[in-house]
Amino acid sequence: MLILQAMMPLFFLTVFLLLTYGLFFQYYHAWWTTVPEQTASAIQGTLKVSVIVPARNEAANIRECLTCILAQDYPKNLLEIIVADDASEDDTPRLVQEMAAANSCIHYLRIEAGEMSAAPKKQALATAIEQATGELVVTTDADCVMGPRWLSSLVQQYVSTGQVFIAAPVQIRDTRSLLSRFQALDFLTMQGITAAVVHRKVLNMCNGANLAYSKVAFEAVDGFNDIDHIASGDDMLLMQKMAKRFPGAIGYCKSKDAIVVTAPASSWKAFYRQRIRWASKARHYRQPAMFWVLLHVYCTNLALLSLLVMSFRYPLSLMYFVLLCATKFLMEVVFVKPVAQFFRQEKLLPWLLWLQPLHIVYIVVAGLMAQLTGYEWKGRKLK
Repeated sequence: MLILQAMMPLFFLTVFLLLTYGLFFQYYHAWWTTVPEQTASAIQGTLKVSVIVPARNEAANIRECLTCILAQDYPKNLLEIIVADDASEDDTPRLVQEMAAANSCIHYLRIEAGEMSAAPKKQALATAIEQATGELVVTTDADCVMGPRWLSSLVQQYVSTGQVFIAAPVQIRDTRSLLSRFQALDFLTMQGITAAVVHRKVLNMCNGANLAYSKVAFEAVDGFNDIDHIASGDDMLLMQKMAKRFPGAIGYCKSKDAIVVTAPASSWKAFYRQRIRWASKARHYRQPAMFWVLLHVYCTNLALLSLLVMSFRYPLSLMYFVLLCATKFLMEVVFVKPVAQFFRQEKLLPWLLWLQPLHIVYIVVAGLMAQLTGYEWKGRKLK
């Protein structure tokens, strides 16, 4: 009787949270199917594009990234690439300058450590955008690679829709390790949700590794002003400012040609730090709906984790935990399957079930620590 008194309230609370969680995923699935998928076509016109690549200590990646950008089918006379070197301490400057000497469209911009604000990546981006001459600004990260129609896809959507801010798909490479598969699966789920809620204009979500926005619109919202004291958020916090200033002019480019692929975090420690950095900006979101959705996701996972912890004393609780994890999987897989097919990562789907316990722990721990502590990013301690 005492066991039932301890477990049953928690069990029923978890069931309630999980049912509403599943309802969210039904909406995500329905909305994902309504996002039109595009195929890039040859671009003709005079639209100049400035690709901004913020980089800090990216000697291992920057050459491949720039090579992919140079290989775009977009007219070279309408393309400029600005590498905003965020005070790199490795061989990044030399590698970029060598490529710039051989390719006139590449421009190297050094930002010394003394110029850094509390948000160094935003400072690097803002400095580069100020010098950019393109009408459309496209941002990516120095550890990313992309196909030859990446820019054409983004420009096509910009021109055809008049949208001033476009979020685009990002995929984490599956290197067949447990860590990379965990990250890839978690990320493709987030990308599917991003496409769904942005297209339906329910929430504003994006990732800075693949964004396009009008330079005029960036200047109209005064860039990163008012959010430049926040270390993270060069993507979603800017998107929120854009959405407020230009309602209805925010979109998502659902195109396989537009996918940018990035490397997974190299270790569990690096992954943990990365996710804390991402989660740390949640307190600064200006959308009440975003806050409540994130809070619900957190509480659902916290309730499931509580059942697991309780099982150490009450073994029956483990059965409830396993049952509800299986239920959570069934609710998610209906949505995740078509998203995985879009990203050509269907082989990850079986891992969605087996990684449920790890995902639950990660959500609870990272979400909590992001609100309580700072984080380290590329050798800097930030808040």
